[in-house]
Amino acid sequence: MIRTGEEYKESIRDGRKVYYDGELVKDVTTHPAMKPLIDVRARIFDMAHEAATAPFMAYEENGEINPITTKPPRTQQDWVDKRKATDTIMDDIGGVVTRVGDETVGEMWSLLDGSDVLSEIDPRFAENIKRHIDLACYGDPFHVSANTDPKGDRSKAPQDQDPDMLLHVVRETDNGIVVRGAKFETAAAYANQAFTKPTIANWGDSALSDYAVGFICKFDNPNLRFICRGGFAGKNNLDDYPLSTRFDELEALVIFDDVEIPWEDVLFYQHTKAATFIRATLHRYSAFAFTQRIERMADQLIGVSILNAQQTGLDKQQAVQEKLAELACYREGINAHLTASIALAEESPAGLLMPNQSMLMAGRYFAVTNLPAMMHIARDLVGGQLCITPDKASFDGPETGPWLEKFYTVNERWDSDDRRKLLAYARDLLSSDYAGHRLAFKTFAQSPKFAHLAAVYRNFDFEGPVEFVKDGAFLSDKILGK
Repeated sequence: MIRTGEEYKESIRDGRKVYYDGELVKDVTTHPAMKPLIDVRARIFDMAHEAATAPFMAYEENGEINPITTKPPRTQQDWVDKRKATDTIMDDIGGVVTRVGDETVGEMWSLLDGSDVLSEIDPRFAENIKRHIDLACYGDPFHVSANTDPKGDRSKAPQDQDPDMLLHVVRETDNGIVVRGAKFETAAAYANQAFTKPTIANWGDSALSDYAVGFICKFDNPNLRFICRGGFAGKNNLDDYPLSTRFDELEALVIFDDVEIPWEDVLFYQHTKAATFIRATLHRYSAFAFTQRIERMADQLIGVSILNAQQTGLDKQQAVQEKLAELACYREGINAHLTASIALAEESPAGLLMPNQSMLMAGRYFAVTNLPAMMHIARDLVGGQLCITPDKASFDGPETGPWLEKFYTVNERWDSDDRRKLLAYARDLLSSDYAGHRLAFKTFAQSPKFAHLAAVYRNFDFEGPVEFVKDGAFLSDKILGK
């Protein structure tokens, strides 16, 4: 059954060993660095129960209410509904969050598409995938993704250095496999479980490898340790940092200290063929949710830019309008790719409906690679006051406040308070530590750009352009090997 926010919070009060600033956290749900995002995730659970938002967040099946975001997609309407659900979440919370579960559950659907490959290795693996998809669909866990290892010296094979630099299996037991190593995982400290798998091609060239392993890891395991990075929430104040205090998604280095994974949670093991297939198809669904987040980031860039231009009257200048139009073209470019990927959706090997892969992967690359330039256009439009405006305390000060009210009031529509709020939002969006962190995260969150281009190359239909040129140049069929 679909859960409530309080049920989610209770599920992560499980004795997990989470460390922040080197100290053990007693309760992640109340820790200042984690509470804002935990409250956001709890809000997402509660939205499925409220009359105003439930129609966009949940659906009924066999008398049960389930989340739309984790429903396996079988029709175009399913994708329209998922897109609407994500937009409803972002509109409700007033910001953009990435790792909240719906963008990672798609990796499980990719595994389902690879069931035949996994069944060749061990029929149990395919059955495990189906069971875990049902759990994600009907059990409503907060499910995240684990990819990146510490890596170590990448010029050496993992066996030629500390073998724990990459997660690997150290032994088998009657109950399952025992793994050791570490993974960097966003939101792990306050999620329920993760699909844990190897980074791209880190298992070597052999047919079998203990590094080629994928499994569902439940985060209540006593042999896990979560070492969090320093966060922005709890250190900054809401008035001066309205985004980073509410939407900082905390990463953690998750230490696997001989963690036993039950056989029923193992999704593939040892066989590099399975690992290679999974890595190549991992994002065929999740790339949609990830790219949609960047579309909403584009909305933030446009909103903060045009409001700043309007308050000072610069929106009437052609040069400013052209820059705003560039932001609009970027946003609509992402929108076009997402819309087309649904309109041209194709059936997957497992009978699901996957977004058109060529359109989706090209759209993801377009969104990620152009994001830095679009952020800089927004900085340019907001102007130099982005980095020199005093903090809220100065606006409230009895001696400094009147001066700031005088010089920051623009006209009868824009007083000093609203202008300060807009500039604080813009600074946190574009020029704060949080802004830089989020830009770096978007660049690598689903893999680096070379992997994005590899996905485009694998999915683009080159045959049409080749045939067009062949016929136009009167070339013979033999050049195609026919």
